[in-house]
Amino acid sequence: MSRDTIVITGMGLVTPLGCGVKTVWDRLVAGQSGIRSNDRVECSDLPVRIAGLIPDATMDKHGLDIEKIVSRKERRKVDLFTIYALAAAEEALNQANWKPQDEQQKTRTGTIVGTGIGGFHVVTDAVEIMQSNGARRLSPFLVPAFLANVAAGNISMRYGLKGPIGAPVTACAAGLQAIGDAMRIIRSGEADVMVAGGTDGCIDRLCIGGFAAARALSTQNEVPEAASRPFDRDRDGFVLGEGAGIVVLETLEHALARGAEPLVELSGYGTSSDAWHLTAGPDDGSGAARAMEACIRMTGESADKIGYINAHGTSTPLGDRCEIAGLRSVFGDRLASVPISSTKSAIGHLLGAAGGVEAIFTAMALRTGILPPTLNCHRPDDEFADLDLIPHEARKADIHATLCNAFGFGGVNASIAMRVIS
Repeated sequence: MSRDTIVITGMGLVTPLGCGVKTVWDRLVAGQSGIRSNDRVECSDLPVRIAGLIPDATMDKHGLDIEKIVSRKERRKVDLFTIYALAAAEEALNQANWKPQDEQQKTRTGTIVGTGIGGFHVVTDAVEIMQSNGARRLSPFLVPAFLANVAAGNISMRYGLKGPIGAPVTACAAGLQAIGDAMRIIRSGEADVMVAGGTDGCIDRLCIGGFAAARALSTQNEVPEAASRPFDRDRDGFVLGEGAGIVVLETLEHALARGAEPLVELSGYGTSSDAWHLTAGPDDGSGAARAMEACIRMTGESADKIGYINAHGTSTPLGDRCEIAGLRSVFGDRLASVPISSTKSAIGHLLGAAGGVEAIFTAMALRTGILPPTLNCHRPDDEFADLDLIPHEARKADIHATLCNAFGFGGVNASIAMRVIS
């Protein structure tokens, strides 16, 4: 048993497919979609009228009941991205059975929760208030509600976690980088347990309008569940989503000593910069490849061991091609025999939460031996024709190691590897 063996002992999800790992996973592998017409935001004048919205408890018994997460009084002090993170963290910590009581445990437990944007809603609401009623009407809680690090801060305060704290703000790679950074902190000896992942909640007129102006979003409004179509030749952009994915990490030694169940081993992490373009990677996927290579190198095993890849797969024409180019660079001819899927086809793109949520999907694939499908992949690009993209339906498989990718604006790349605990 190595003290360097890092394991996941708890997982929590808030997604457009519902809340709770079991519910979300069951719906995901059943081929359900969480993408629907956007009835929360007035968008009749916008080119995009669909989104991956979190269902609330009034419409779905497995939806989010905000009042169970924060009181009405507290609600004035936090934005949605913090609420989603708190809900996911509660589930993860409950599964891990880790809510430290003594000072030593609290000091040795840290929190890293990444986000792409932070408290977007409170900012846009504040702009309207200031324009219509003046600065005196602004809430004193405005700034502490929108800062990107307050999701991590609120989790640490709620549970008294006094160890290292951080908040990667690295666009769509933030959630995965948070988990990787947490892994490094444990290995360095700075903490025994880390609560880590990603969160975002910015389905707002301004955010939709901005991404639409950049031509990043799908405009297939007529059939929302068919709009997110990674790797399909008819893809026309991603679907904006929201949510959170949080995990509890610790060494295998620490988990076993306290009687916790280790779920999977987190065996590798790699990150890199494209140093190329703010919103697009190089055609050869070289930046993504460097992150994957560093990740696999950390595992101490070859790429041949990887049995499933949860791709970043946003459903943008350029992004999907760049990722596959990077994967071919790393896996060579063997890539054709490695199952690959993009779970964004079912939930949309959760921005800074994507990596945290998809890391949990990757862990569940490893634990259950079920590979989640790529929905809406009817006619892959010709250059993807040789690949196993797990179209339409989930599949059983005997796998022992997995890879999860997340890439973001600014040229940031992150990859995490997991394997069955030996």
